[in-house]
Amino acid sequence: MSTLWHGRFEGGPAEELMAFTVSLPFDSRLAADDLTGSRAHVRGLARAGILTEDECASVLSALDAVEVELRDETFVFVPSDEDIHTAVERRVTEIAGHAGAKLHTGRSRNDQVATDLRLFTKRELGVVIDKVISMQKVLLLRAQEVGEAAVPGYTHMQRAQPVLLAHHLLAHGWALSRDIDRLVDARRRLDVSPLGAGALAGSSLPLDPAATAADLGFAGVFENSLDAVSDRDFVAESLFDLALLGVHLSRLAEEIILWSTDEFGFLGLADAYSTGSSMLPQKKNPDIAELTRGKTGRLIGNLTGLLATLKALPLAYNRDLQEDKEPLFDSLDTVVLALGAMTGLLASSTFRLDAMAEAANAPTAAATDLAEWLVANGTPFRDAHAIVGALVRRSLDEGIALRDLVSASPELGPDAVFLVDPGVAVTRRTTPGGGGPQPVAAQLAAFSAQVDRDSARA
Repeated sequence: MSTLWHGRFEGGPAEELMAFTVSLPFDSRLAADDLTGSRAHVRGLARAGILTEDECASVLSALDAVEVELRDETFVFVPSDEDIHTAVERRVTEIAGHAGAKLHTGRSRNDQVATDLRLFTKRELGVVIDKVISMQKVLLLRAQEVGEAAVPGYTHMQRAQPVLLAHHLLAHGWALSRDIDRLVDARRRLDVSPLGAGALAGSSLPLDPAATAADLGFAGVFENSLDAVSDRDFVAESLFDLALLGVHLSRLAEEIILWSTDEFGFLGLADAYSTGSSMLPQKKNPDIAELTRGKTGRLIGNLTGLLATLKALPLAYNRDLQEDKEPLFDSLDTVVLALGAMTGLLASSTFRLDAMAEAANAPTAAATDLAEWLVANGTPFRDAHAIVGALVRRSLDEGIALRDLVSASPELGPDAVFLVDPGVAVTRRTTPGGGGPQPVAAQLAAFSAQVDRDSARA
């Protein structure tokens, strides 16, 4: 078996070595990026006078032929193809002959792989950003649809204060906007070409890494060849961004799971985005939300696994870095699928506004408003808190309606009773960014503008 390093070794590699080190089964998805990087490298070799015009044309033609074979699935892999980079070079050499053997001049797999992975990640993060924007648009649409419908806001999973349902939905939308900001920023930082760094120290040949970077559409070029081939910050940062995006999706998924239970009854699931039970005929299960919640653990694991791999690697390249691709591929695939499924789930679900309103209008939901009414009339807040808390306790212990206790209270009295009327408490959330009708109307406009800005950045 002929390898890229066969000249240094006597005999071929052991089967166990090839079985353990091969990466072709997963890095084959870098094929398009490897071809793109190789074309730019060939043009750079021609500019440097290392390839003649005819040789350059021959190698570029061979790369085109390889692209067709890969696309049509007629490309024949052989046992010596330990990765997609080796496979492409071998086939190019078979097609272009002597000129093809010059393809790897001045290039190492170290800078080649780093270039391919940056091209891939830059493109695929763009796909994720587009998916996030689609979910933002659904959240915005649903928030606009529900108008001034109210829902209980929770702390510690206990009912706290009512807010508009639109306010609750937009809370998830703003978190997604931060995810977009991080993903866009990660793309900006990874937009640096490592091609020309060689194995670790550059080359004695008259290569022009800046020209090759421009050819590939990178915004910049490496400053240090050691750093260029060993840097996987962009993979770790991407995995973090994807993991945190997954956490945000998981939080939304958890609420969908809770809200769709009979105990909450706030949300109805569409048949097309639900599953049934193999045994229980009455069941409609939120499997999309549950899997989103479950798969977030994988996203977190992919991040921590790569960080553990990177934490003690000396400069420059080490084969440990082969372990950067599978977690990245898995996290990208998982997040893209989750975003698509969760967006469809959100778009198709039915909000049970009557059940939400009944819960939001519970008399105790006005407790803070009663305390603040006392504060507005000169009572220190801590005293007001104690007065209202005692009324709530008595209402619960003795079964007396809170409005009756408020009316009879010497501190509150009949003038404060209106605060416990249905639908009043939510209207009193008036401060900017709050959950009442006035600030939410402003927030809807602000979020719509934010989605436009996010779309433009993407």
